[in-house]
Amino acid sequence: MLRVIFASLLLFTGFVSVQAAIDPIALLAGVKKKYDLVNNYSAVAQLKTNVLFIKAPISLVTIYYRKPDQLKIKNQKGISFVPKGTININLNNVLGLQNFEAIDAGTTSIDGINCQIVKVFPINDAEEITRATLYIDPARLVVLRSLISTRENGTYEIQMGYGAYTNWGLPDKVIVEFNTRDFKLPKGTTLDYDNGSTKNNNPKGPQKGKVEILYKSYLINKGVTDAQLQ
Repeated sequence: MLRVIFASLLLFTGFVSVQAAIDPIALLAGVKKKYDLVNNYSAVAQLKTNVLFIKAPISLVTIYYRKPDQLKIKNQKGISFVPKGTININLNNVLGLQNFEAIDAGTTSIDGINCQIVKVFPINDAEEITRATLYIDPARLVVLRSLISTRENGTYEIQMGYGAYTNWGLPDKVIVEFNTRDFKLPKGTTLDYDNGSTKNNNPKGPQKGKVEILYKSYLINKGVTDAQLQ
């Protein structure tokens, strides 16, 4: 009887070891394979911008994307203010890296979903991204959360929820948070604003900016023109 129990323990221990041994490079490759299914898309979405120095109403926008990283958000009724770093919502700026190191950083749970944490460090100093932490659902091969640091536009925390378009790796909801102190207005934009860098003993409003995108529908791989991306 003791031999049977001992043998069972050995088998269980071996099983746990195999399960724990995740190759982060292989996992990233699996995620990239799913995201690569999408060459382009146009999507209708609701956009909400919550930034200390900008008052922007909730708006209906059209989002155009073309592989690898061309992204345009258009609001026909006015200006849709979106920080430059939100181009990373397609994640190809991370998944498309050629020279990088990836480290298995353990596991965690996000909304009850077991996720593998992978830290990515570009080897090429010319890359805009300096490091990234991805929280990956290994069962569906999608990224639920990412923390992406850039050279020019600070650090962005991106949360993604999935539904009808999970098989394409496309989210139904995206929330992007960033530090307003690190934020830089796009070239050519002229606004009176306070980025939070002025000392204030009683600061009003959030110190972090937030952009929320709720996707209503996608048109996938039907083509996106140069004019739509302008």
